[in-house]
Amino acid sequence: MPASGAPPAWWHEAGSALAAADPRLADVIDQWRGRGHLSSRGDPFTTLARSIVGQQISVKAAQAVWQRFERAARTVEPLRVSRMRIGTLTRAGLSGRKAEYLRDLAGHFVSGAVDPAHWPGLDDEAVIAELVQVRGIGRWTAEMFLMFNLLRPDVLPLDDLGLLKAVGVHYNDGVTVSRRQAAELGERWRPWRTAATWYLWRSLDPLPVEY
Repeated sequence: MPASGAPPAWWHEAGSALAAADPRLADVIDQWRGRGHLSSRGDPFTTLARSIVGQQISVKAAQAVWQRFERAARTVEPLRVSRMRIGTLTRAGLSGRKAEYLRDLAGHFVSGAVDPAHWPGLDDEAVIAELVQVRGIGRWTAEMFLMFNLLRPDVLPLDDLGLLKAVGVHYNDGVTVSRRQAAELGERWRPWRTAATWYLWRSLDPLPVEY
């Protein structure tokens, strides 16, 4: 995996292949090429824990809660978090449900039920199946993890409203498309659907997408 902040090894190849395969996407890529890229941030446990903390609250609120949680945990690592009391977590600003989700995530890491060491040998669907065992992690969160932590090149998150909106803007006269329509269109972007998604997100929001 590239160092944090570096693009994936496949990033530039993906942009060139997508531009050659899809003239509309080529226009988007030309606009944003060289103005950012996908990069990995954080270790797997911290990345997943942050995704749970941030569910259904604003970015600002999520950061505030995360900082309080970090202070309470002292060390954000699975064994430590698995032993934290629910009351300690809720006093840091987490809801009772999110506190349970964090402990469940930590328990899966401690037991080895979720094990990053063997992910390099698993395909995307196998990693997703492992992650969604954890309470509070659904398919969308698992797909964001595949994209933004593992840097998998061919993820198309069909539950993502931003993606469906962007596809509608560029391919459907501004009308948001269905998941089925997006999936059909996405076939032309294989095996670089992660990069296609990133560029489409960027076309709606000039700030880099991060999860």
